[in-house]
Amino acid sequence: MSLFKQGRYSGFIKPISYVADLALINTFGLLCFEDIYPLSFLLFISFGWVITSLVSSFYEVHRFSTIIRILKLLFRQILLFSLLIFAYSGINLNLNLDPKLIIKYILVSFFCIAIFKYLMFFLLKRYRSIFKGNIRKTIILGKTPQSESLEKFLIETPAYGFINKKIICFKDRPKLNIEAIFDYISNEEIDEIFCSISELNNEDLLAVVNYADNNLKVVKFIPDRSKVLSKKLQHDYYGIIPILTFRTIPLDDPFSALLKRVFDIVFSLAVIVLILSWLTPLIALVIKVESKGSVFFTQSRNGYNFKSFNCFKFRSMVINPKADLEQVTRGDARITIFGQLLRKTSLDEMPQFFNVLKGDMSVVGPRPHMLSHTDMYAKKIDKFMVRHFVKPGITGLAQVSGFRGEVETDKDIIGRVQHDIFYIENWSFFLDLKIIFQTLYNTIRGEEKAY
Repeated sequence: MSLFKQGRYSGFIKPISYVADLALINTFGLLCFEDIYPLSFLLFISFGWVITSLVSSFYEVHRFSTIIRILKLLFRQILLFSLLIFAYSGINLNLNLDPKLIIKYILVSFFCIAIFKYLMFFLLKRYRSIFKGNIRKTIILGKTPQSESLEKFLIETPAYGFINKKIICFKDRPKLNIEAIFDYISNEEIDEIFCSISELNNEDLLAVVNYADNNLKVVKFIPDRSKVLSKKLQHDYYGIIPILTFRTIPLDDPFSALLKRVFDIVFSLAVIVLILSWLTPLIALVIKVESKGSVFFTQSRNGYNFKSFNCFKFRSMVINPKADLEQVTRGDARITIFGQLLRKTSLDEMPQFFNVLKGDMSVVGPRPHMLSHTDMYAKKIDKFMVRHFVKPGITGLAQVSGFRGEVETDKDIIGRVQHDIFYIENWSFFLDLKIIFQTLYNTIRGEEKAY
C-alpha cells in the first residue's frame, strides 16, 4: 500500500515524525548514558518507543487536531516511555542507573520532541493557509444549519487545508439531479464528500455511498444532533461540528502502510534471492524448449487507485491473440503441458515478486484483473472498485477462501469482492501472515481451481 492517496502527500508526515523522534531519543540516550553498551540500549528504547507510541496513539495528529490534543498525547507518551525506561533500569540493576539521570534524559528528550511536534504542526498549518498546499477539495450535500456551519468553518480556517467547492440543497426535489452532482464531483476531482444525514434520505445516502465506493471518494457524514446513531463510525470534530467517517481503511495509516511495505520488500527480496535466482533459469529452459515465445508473459492490469501496471508471469500458454481478452478455462487448449504444472503449483505467479519489489503490488491484497475484465466487472458488480483502495496482491483473502481462478458465475466474482472488501476494512499484519501461511498450505494440498 502506498503512503499517499489521490495525489496527496500527507503520508510523509508520520514517517518523518517517527524518524525525527527516534533520532532524538537515541542521540540523547548516547549522551546521557555513556557507560551503557550502546547497541542493546538503543535497540530497546527504539523498539519501546514504537510500541508505546502505538499504545498511546502518539502520532494520531490530523489536520483538524487541536493544540490541547497534542499536549495530551505528549503527556500520555511521556508517562508510558518513562515507565519503560525505569523498568529497563529495574531489570538491569547491574548498570546502576541514576534515577536523576533517567529523569533528566526523559525531560530533555520530550522537550525537544514537543518543540519538533508543535513546530511541524504549525508549519503545516501555515503552509496550507498561505501557500495553499496539501489541499483537499470537498463538497457538502444537504443545506442545513449544521452543514452551513461546516462550510463557514472550512472557509474561515484555511489552515485545515480544505476547499469546499459547493453546498447543495437536497430539499428541492424537482430540481435535484443526483447524477449531475456525481459528474460535478468527478470533473472537479473532489476528494471528500460531506453528507447531511438529516436532509438526505436513505436512497440518497445509498446512492452517494455506492458512487464513492466505485469512484474512490471519501464519504463523511454530518449527523443530526437531535438523533442518535446506533452504528459505530469514526467520530471527529472540525471546530465544534461533529463529523463521521463512513469507511476507514487501516492501510490509510502511514505507519501501517510503511510496515506492510517494509514486509513486502524483505519478503520479495528473500524469494527473489533464495528461490527465483536458481528457479528462473530452470523454468526458462523448459519453457523455451517446449514452445516458441518469450519466457515471461507481461499483461497490463489495474492496481492501486485504478492505475495500470505491467504484471509479470512465467508464460504458461502458447502465444495467442486472446491472451489479454479471455480468461483461462478448465481444459484450455492454449495451456502448454509444462504450463499446466506451473499453474497447478502457482509457480507461474512467482515473477510477480518483482512487481512487489517495484511497488506495483503487495504480497497480500486483492488479485488484479485484466483491464477488459475490470471494465466489465466495474459496470456489473456493485462496489467492485473498492478493491482499488489498496495495492493488488500475489495472494489474498478471497483466493484462500475458495474464490481463486476462473470466474464461472456472478457468485464467484461477488464472493471475491466481498472478501476483498472485508480484507481492506479489517487489515492487520497478522491477517497478512495468516493468508500467506494459508496460501502455502493450499498450494501443497492442491486446489480444484488451480488450472
